[in-house]
Amino acid sequence: MQRLTTTSFGRRPLSAAQLEAVTRLDRPAPVASMDKWELLTQLTAARESYELSDRTLRVLAVLLGVHRERELTDGAPLIVYASNATLCERAHGMPESTLRRHLAALVASGLIARHDSPNGKRYQRRDASGAVVRAYGFDLRPLLLRAGEIAHHARAAEIRSNEIALLREEVVLLIRDASELAQLGHTSELDEGLDAIEDAVILAKRQLRRKLGLEDLSTIRDRLQPLVATLVEKLTPEVEPTDPVTPELIASDSQNERHIQVSDKTLIDLKERVPEPHKAQSVQKALNPILTACPDVLPYAEKRVSDWTSFVQLMARIAPMTGIDPSTWQEACRAMGPENAATTLAGIVQNVGTIRSPGAYLRSLSRKAREGSFTPDAMISSLQRKAA
Repeated sequence: MQRLTTTSFGRRPLSAAQLEAVTRLDRPAPVASMDKWELLTQLTAARESYELSDRTLRVLAVLLGVHRERELTDGAPLIVYASNATLCERAHGMPESTLRRHLAALVASGLIARHDSPNGKRYQRRDASGAVVRAYGFDLRPLLLRAGEIAHHARAAEIRSNEIALLREEVVLLIRDASELAQLGHTSELDEGLDAIEDAVILAKRQLRRKLGLEDLSTIRDRLQPLVATLVEKLTPEVEPTDPVTPELIASDSQNERHIQVSDKTLIDLKERVPEPHKAQSVQKALNPILTACPDVLPYAEKRVSDWTSFVQLMARIAPMTGIDPSTWQEACRAMGPENAATTLAGIVQNVGTIRSPGAYLRSLSRKAREGSFTPDAMISSLQRKAA
C-alpha cells in the first residue's frame, strides 16, 4: 500500500487517486464542518453509489465513535489511531480479519485515508506543550471533503426510492386488477386471454418477492397494462350510440344554464385551460337524467341532491362503501373531472350486482378516460333505456 508523507498535525497529502476523487469539478464544494452522525446517515442512504455494505458502514461508525468531537472540522486533527483490538471491541466482537477487510474497503472508496507509521502502529506524538504534532492511523478528512457529494447522492437515492415505491404500488394495483378481472372473466364465461393474464399475474407475484429496481418494475408494468386493458375492453358491455340528452334548463338565476354567451376570448381561455378531450366540460350537463337513471344512490343522500356539488359530495361518501379506496377515487376525479367521476360511480353502483370489483373497474375506466376513450354518457344512456 502506498505510504503518504507526514505533515504537521497528522495531515498528509492524499494520494493521486484520492485527490482526484475529492476534487472533481462536478461534485459540490467541500464543507468546512459537519456533524459526523448526520454525515453517516447521509452516507447510509447513498451507500449503493459507493458500493458499501452494511458491515462496512458499521466499521465507519466505529471510527467516527472513536473520534472524540461530534463535529468533523477541516483544519482540526481528524486522525483515528485506535488499535485493531479497540476497534473490534467497539464493533461488538467483530473478527480482526473482517475488520481489516472493511477498513480496506473504506480506504479503497476514498472516504478515509490510511497513514502508516514507520513500525506500522497507530499512535500520535505530542510536543512539550501537549499539542499533537504527528499522528498515524485513519484520516477522516476525505469523508468531510466529500460531504457535499454524499448529500447529493443521498438526495438522489431518496428520489429514486420514492420512484420505486410509487411504481411498485402501481404494479401491485395492476396485479390486483388483473386477478379480479380474470375472476370476473371466468364468471362471465370469457375464456379467451385469461390464461395469459393469469400466468402474468403468477410471474409478477413471484418477481415481487425480490427487491426490484425501476427497470424490472417497469417491465412488469408494461407487460400487465395491455393485458388488463384488453380484458377490460372485452368485459365492458357494448351499448348502441344514442342521441345526446338535452340539458334541462332551471329557472333560478344562480344556475348559468338558461343562456350562456361566450366571447372569443373566453373560448380561447377555456381551450388553453382544458386542452385534453377527456377533461371535464366547462358547461355542466343536466343532473336530473343521471339521478333518474341511477336511483340506487339516492337513499344514501342525507339531504336533497339539487346540484352537482351535492351530487359529487354524495358519491365521494358512497365510494368507500363500495370498496373503492380514496386514492382510486381521487385518481378518477383527476382523470375524468369530479362530475364525470361521480356520474361513472353512480353507474357502477346501479350495476353493482354485475360488477364484481368496483375499485378495479373504476381504475380501468380512469385509465381509458386519460387516453380520451371513455366518458360516462354511454353508461348512463344504457341505464336510461333499462329504466324506461
